[in-house]
Amino acid sequence: MTRPARNAKLKSARMAAGYHTQQAFAEALGVGVRQVRRWESDNPPWPHPDLQQRLTHLTGQDMEALGFTIPPGRDHPAAQRHYAAVAPPRSAGSHLPAVPSQSTAPMQPASVATDYANVTRSHRSMYWSVAPATLHPAVIAHADLGCALLPETAGQTRRDVAAALAETWLLAGRIEFFDLREPDDAGATLLRALQAAGEADDSLMGSAILAHTAFIPGWAGEHETAAERMVAARTYARRGPASAEFLAWLDAVEAECETRCGNTRTALHLIRHAEDALAAGSEHLTPVWMDWFNPVRLAAFKGHTQLKAGHLPQARATLLNALDRMSATEDKQRTVIYGDLAAVEAAAGQPEEACRYACLALDQLQTTWYATGLDRIREVRRALAPHHHDQCVRDLDDRLYGWATTVSALAR
Repeated sequence: MTRPARNAKLKSARMAAGYHTQQAFAEALGVGVRQVRRWESDNPPWPHPDLQQRLTHLTGQDMEALGFTIPPGRDHPAAQRHYAAVAPPRSAGSHLPAVPSQSTAPMQPASVATDYANVTRSHRSMYWSVAPATLHPAVIAHADLGCALLPETAGQTRRDVAAALAETWLLAGRIEFFDLREPDDAGATLLRALQAAGEADDSLMGSAILAHTAFIPGWAGEHETAAERMVAARTYARRGPASAEFLAWLDAVEAECETRCGNTRTALHLIRHAEDALAAGSEHLTPVWMDWFNPVRLAAFKGHTQLKAGHLPQARATLLNALDRMSATEDKQRTVIYGDLAAVEAAAGQPEEACRYACLALDQLQTTWYATGLDRIREVRRALAPHHHDQCVRDLDDRLYGWATTVSALAR
C-alpha cells in the first residue's frame, strides 16, 4: 500500500486542485519536488511569504486549512485572506508579491532600499568566511524580508529593493549548490532570484543567475539543458552591457559544464577565449556583486579542465601558478585547487604526493567548510583505490574519516 501523506490536508487540497503528483504541484509553484515533500511531511516548515500566496492561490485555501502551523508572531490566516482579497493578482508563474493598495500596507521611504542593500552587501562579504550552515538561514531570512518589503515600495525604490533581493536569492542559491550540495533547492531558489532580477529589470544580474542555473544540469552531465541555459545567460549579458570580466566568467562557466559533460576540447577553447577577453579588456565595469571571479579563478577552471583532459604536466603547472597567485581570503577556492593537485598526482601515479595535497585540502576545510572541496577529495580517494594498502592512503583515510570531518559531511 502507498504510504499516506502525513500532511493529509495539503495532499487533499493539492489533489482537489488537479495536481495529482508532487512533481506537478512543484512545477506549478516553481519549487523543487523535495520542498513539496517537506510540506507534506509530519511537521511541514512554514513557507516563505512569497510562496504562501501562491499556495493559497493554487488550492483556494488558507495556510491553516493546508495543514501548516503558524509560527509565533506570524500573521493570522484572516489577515492573509484579507491580503489575497485586496491585492492585485500577479502575473502567471510569478513568485514575487504584487504591489498592494495603499489601504493594505504602508509605503516605505526610499531609504529602505539602501538599508536593505547594505545587509545584502554584508552577507556577500561574509560568504567567504562564515560557515554556510550559519550564514544560509540569515540569508533566507533576509530574502523573506525583501519579499515582505516589495509590496510596500514603488517606482525606483521597488526596483532597488528587487535588485538587492535578486542578489540575496542568488547568494542563497550559491550556498545551496556549492556549499551544501543541495541542487534541487538551489534550482528553486535561483528561479526566485531570476524573478526578482526581472522585477528590477537588471539584465546582468539575470545573466549571472541563468549561468548559475546552468551549473546544475552541467554537473549532472545534462549537456543540452546546460547549453540552453548558457544561451539564455549570454542573451541577457548582451543587454547589459557586460564587462570583459563578466564575459570571461560566462566562458568559464560554460567550460566547466562542457568539462563535466566530457567535452574537454570545447572547454579548453572556451577558456582560451576567456583569457583573450580578459587580456583585451573593455570599457564596461564589472558589477560590484560579481566577487566570485578573477584571472586566478579562471586559471583554476583551466587547471581542472586540463586535468580532466589528461594533460597532467600542464594541469600541474597551471594549478600551482594559480595557488601562488591566490589572495589570503580565497580559502574555498584554495581547497578546490589542493583537491585538483591531488587528483593530478593520483593520475600521475604519485600516491604520496596526492595524499599530501588531499591532506592540505582537509586542513583548509577545517577552517572554511566547502562541500565542493570535499567532493574533490573524495574523487581523489576513489582514484587512489589501487593504493589502499599504502601507509599514506591509510593516513589520508584517518583524516578523511575522522570524527569532525565525518560528522560535518553527514550533517550537510
